[in-house]
Amino acid sequence: MNKYDVIVIGGGPSGLMAAIAAAEQKCKVLLLDKGDNLGRKLAISGGGRCNVTNRLPVDEIIKHIPGNGRFLYSAFSEFNNLDIICFFENLGVKLKEEDHGRMFPASNQSQTVIDALLNQLKKLHVDIRTKAAVKKVLYEGDRAVGVELHNGETYHSGAVVVAVGGKSVPHTGSTGDGYAWAKAAGHTITDLYPTEVPVTSSEPFIKNKALQGLSLRDVAVSVLDPKKGKPIVTHQMDMIFTHFGLSGPAILRCSQFVVKALQKFKVNEIIVAIDVFPTVNEEELFQQIMKKIKADPKKAVKNVLKGFVPERLLLFLLEKNEIDESITYANLPNDKIRGFVKDLKRFEIKVNGTLPIEKAFVTGGGVSVKEINPKEMSSKLMNGLYFCGEILDIHGYTGGYNITAALVTGRLAGLNAGKQSK
Repeated sequence: MNKYDVIVIGGGPSGLMAAIAAAEQKCKVLLLDKGDNLGRKLAISGGGRCNVTNRLPVDEIIKHIPGNGRFLYSAFSEFNNLDIICFFENLGVKLKEEDHGRMFPASNQSQTVIDALLNQLKKLHVDIRTKAAVKKVLYEGDRAVGVELHNGETYHSGAVVVAVGGKSVPHTGSTGDGYAWAKAAGHTITDLYPTEVPVTSSEPFIKNKALQGLSLRDVAVSVLDPKKGKPIVTHQMDMIFTHFGLSGPAILRCSQFVVKALQKFKVNEIIVAIDVFPTVNEEELFQQIMKKIKADPKKAVKNVLKGFVPERLLLFLLEKNEIDESITYANLPNDKIRGFVKDLKRFEIKVNGTLPIEKAFVTGGGVSVKEINPKEMSSKLMNGLYFCGEILDIHGYTGGYNITAALVTGRLAGLNAGKQSK
């Protein structure tokens, strides 16, 4: 009764994909999940619309997966983002393309994607058990032979696929359970850290909420090398000031570089620089502003520059540079305006870390990819053991890149677990 060809642990994107791929091999498959429902991470991805993949060329996708993306080249040669699109369309899910190649269901509902996957599991006669928390993966010698649940039940199988996610977004069931099972098989778990996460700052203006809630559009955000002062990375997107620091797409993308730089340089703070006008150099911007002020010499500088930048930022930077907002051209020292322009081009903010991993969208670190066969997602250390999704030390930016990695690795893990078990 409790004997299966393949057991898949975890009902997220990679686990659902793995169970379907294994069942396609005419295997008897058991899918276990400790939660009440399957696909909880899919349900909240893409703001509840489920960004199933990205249509960019493979090289571009890899670039958007800074955490070991190159490991996926072999996997993409077997099953890639375009195959994901075909896979869903074959299940009857119509997809549409949005900015930057992001692919969403035409229905704008993540439930459309979840239902299609659940229907396919049903069609392929996959046994599903929810509220079934796995205590450990069972090993005999150099083989994975099944699992034991917390309630004492055991299930035996020819292969086990671990697809339990990382430690981010724990309310979806990703609480880091799989790391202990991987370690028990001899695997290395690289340092875990939050990525795609807001950053924190103790700057007085952050603490007194001077700019809280202010959004900046299409700015260039750089994480600076504390020794050289040069950018480690720059992302040009939107951002927002919060009561604890900084957030928004540009900040999320920079966050992993903040974490790594703090660690690498053994410092407590690192500088994030914001360029409000990334398409204009400093001198050009200075001349533009001076031209505006000279054209209206009797008008207060605050009114002359109204609409040039968001008002709260304008007033904040005028005050920072000791420029009275009611001052007119005749009384305005050039060096003060130069300081103001410098801040528009390089507004430096000291940041001291990020929100915890539980608040991150994605987990950095995980099962070392050096110990995984890249075309199969099989363990190099334990026969019959497969890993896929966020438990692996692979992480990308938001925009359909992480889910692409999860679906591709899930597909290969399930496919090869099925073949091997047969």
